[in-house]
Amino acid sequence: MIPEPTAAAASRSSEQNTNSHAEATSSGAVNHSEDDSGNENRQKSVRRRKRAHKGSENVKRKSAKAGCSRASRAGGSKQKHVEAVTLFEVITMGRSAMQAVIDDWIEAYVADRDSSLLDLISFFIQCSGCKGVVTAEMCQSKEDSDVMSKMVEELDEDSAEYPLIQSGPYGRWFHSEFCDFVSVLVSQCQHSVIFDSYLMNTLISLLTELSNSYVRAFRHTCTLAAMKLLSALVGVALSLSIGIENSQKLYEVQKTKTVRQKSSQQLERIQKKITELQEKRAEVESMMDIIFKGVFLKRYRDVLPEIRSICMEELGLWMKLYSSAFLNDSYLKYMGWMMHDKVRIKLKLEERIISMTLDKDNEVAVQTMKLLLLISKTSDEVLTPEDYKQLLQFVYSSQRPLAATAGELLFSRYNNPHHLKNKPTNTLLQFYQESELHKHVVYLVDSLWDCGGALLKDWPTLTSTLLQDSSSHSTAANNHFDVFMFQVMNTREKKIQTDDCLKLTEHLLMVLPRLLSKVLYISPFDSLCRSAFVGVCDVLTAHSYQLHVWDPTSFGPLLFTTSPKLQRALLTFVCVHVFVASDCDNQSKVGENSEVERLEDLHRRRNLLAAYCKLIMHGVLEMSMATEVFMYYMKYYNDFGDIIKETMYRTRQVDKIESARTLVLSLQQLFMQLKREQESGGRSHPGVQTFTSIKELARRFALTFGDLVKFRECVVMIHRNGIEFVFQEFSQTPGTATPPYLSYLTILSEFSSKLLKPDKKTVFSYLQKHTAEHIIDLREETWQPLIYYRASLLAAAEGEDAVSYVSSDRKPYQPHRSPFSKPKLEGTTPHDSFKN
Repeated sequence: MIPEPTAAAASRSSEQNTNSHAEATSSGAVNHSEDDSGNENRQKSVRRRKRAHKGSENVKRKSAKAGCSRASRAGGSKQKHVEAVTLFEVITMGRSAMQAVIDDWIEAYVADRDSSLLDLISFFIQCSGCKGVVTAEMCQSKEDSDVMSKMVEELDEDSAEYPLIQSGPYGRWFHSEFCDFVSVLVSQCQHSVIFDSYLMNTLISLLTELSNSYVRAFRHTCTLAAMKLLSALVGVALSLSIGIENSQKLYEVQKTKTVRQKSSQQLERIQKKITELQEKRAEVESMMDIIFKGVFLKRYRDVLPEIRSICMEELGLWMKLYSSAFLNDSYLKYMGWMMHDKVRIKLKLEERIISMTLDKDNEVAVQTMKLLLLISKTSDEVLTPEDYKQLLQFVYSSQRPLAATAGELLFSRYNNPHHLKNKPTNTLLQFYQESELHKHVVYLVDSLWDCGGALLKDWPTLTSTLLQDSSSHSTAANNHFDVFMFQVMNTREKKIQTDDCLKLTEHLLMVLPRLLSKVLYISPFDSLCRSAFVGVCDVLTAHSYQLHVWDPTSFGPLLFTTSPKLQRALLTFVCVHVFVASDCDNQSKVGENSEVERLEDLHRRRNLLAAYCKLIMHGVLEMSMATEVFMYYMKYYNDFGDIIKETMYRTRQVDKIESARTLVLSLQQLFMQLKREQESGGRSHPGVQTFTSIKELARRFALTFGDLVKFRECVVMIHRNGIEFVFQEFSQTPGTATPPYLSYLTILSEFSSKLLKPDKKTVFSYLQKHTAEHIIDLREETWQPLIYYRASLLAAAEGEDAVSYVSSDRKPYQPHRSPFSKPKLEGTTPHDSFKN
């Protein structure tokens, strides 16, 4: 790769460098006027570069260090230290820093050209997306093709993603900076090392070999570099042509002078300069010809449209800038041949038009979308599926005119007979699934409202599609479909006009229970189900409100009674989606974000519970539907305690007896769940509460009856209901000496303190009536719940509590022990008042 120069070549190169430098300095073409300290720093950087060369290979090169010293000088004398950078890193620093570092790279090249060339080779390898290391041994072989094959083989890592093809701003920025680097490199070298027959030979050989690589990253990157190198050389050739033209004019002026004014030495000097400039131009044109034949002729027909496009764009630039060399039949034929490259023409046209949909001017974006809509209607072959995929995403745009036009494109595409293999609703579902933006159905419906309103208002078809048997399809597809249809209906309700409201209401009231029941079976999309659930609750609440404001003189009320099936479906939804562990609690995430998510999830669940409880407060649902809600009063007190407590107070205002009966039913259901679990001997179920927690729940329920006079009937009813729950169905046999629910009396005793004294005696008499027909041995510990409950009634009648009432020689029932276990019997002497 790096040729070994002969002694004569080295001497000629050194002489050319010296002459070129002297000529550039004398002619004023290169003017590096720096102070003494700058020269000293530059010399030091060169010496440091020589010392460091022995131990460095392609890592923080000497040229980079020199570049940084130059950048430091450019930045001012106050800058004391800058870390070394590679040539690849310098393209991120801007054009001014690029010029400074390349100047120092040239100085490093003059001092040690092999090492500096190794830096330049590594630069192009890195720009191709390869992170491998290029060593001097790899480049010093005389067999270029074998070495290049080995380099490609060793350095080809994962080249699928290389800088030039990266999407977004970075890819465009890298393309621009990379091209600038090649241009600046040639511009800074044009008066010196570009003519040393070493730098350009090596660089052209490198780019020619890599541009012919089978690896796309190398071929694409180095083809671009070679074309930009040729374009930069065109600029050098133009500069030399201008110099030749100016010198020739000066020569002609000198020739027209009189004999006395003429100077033969000056004429010879001008003629020599013209000859040197012409030789340099010829050398530059030779370089251009080598690049054209070695790269352009092989790559202008490349399989990649991007590479073909690069070649033809640069050819057009050469014809424009250097017409004397390129604007002829030898080069125009390539332009003519490529006019038939339909892929390239179509690609450039499509890219430009489609990119205009992202224009900052909204009107430009809208008009572009309308043009694409017209093109789509005219021909199906112009836009590719990838184009449609990009354009149809604009239905989710916040700019409604643009979204509506994209919606028309979507509707026309899926209404095309060529695409109507399924129903229109199914094709919309397919688009919704493929777009993967499931939280933005509102935008999708809004974009289709103007062009597809008839489809969106076909309520019987939509609801029948939702309710049809979908067993033949996959569960995931069914869930996507159901969620999409529910959200479409929910969004559509917000947009319909007044004249459509009655029709929609009449239809939904007939299918509402079945729709809600189906919602319960959509799992991974809880957020979407919540929206459908809250919408149903709002409709039912509004229906209840219209009964209160109904004017009998105008028209009859719209009567609707929630069926038991619908009531149960609503309750099941609440139990499944509200009284469960938070989604964030089931994840291992910690930190501020997880706390925010937890609070958002709690807020959503509180909204669901509040919507359901409003239905109970307004009488839309039967009061008994609050039973399972009241069960969770203590378990979820921190999250929902205020909502449940408010529901208790509101229901008491409606019917305090029925409200108290609902509390009793909650306790009894919890008690029976616990008993069934313990009798089955299975593992404890997370939804079953312990006996202690049920007793504590009863205590908290009792505290809500603050006014004993106001709630006198309620408390008496609670006791009577509890006694009946324990004894009414009990029939004593030798095998069952005690009622199975006897321990419930311990829970019931929590309400004894809320009885007035006359009522305590009444309740005690009612208890005696139910126990009179049974043989009760108070010495058996299995009867301890009865002992404890009777003590609570008698102690409360005398102003004492149950535990203090039982004398110290009797062991009271311990409420913290499991009422269903069989403790070891201990002898007790019952109080006479406990005997029947």
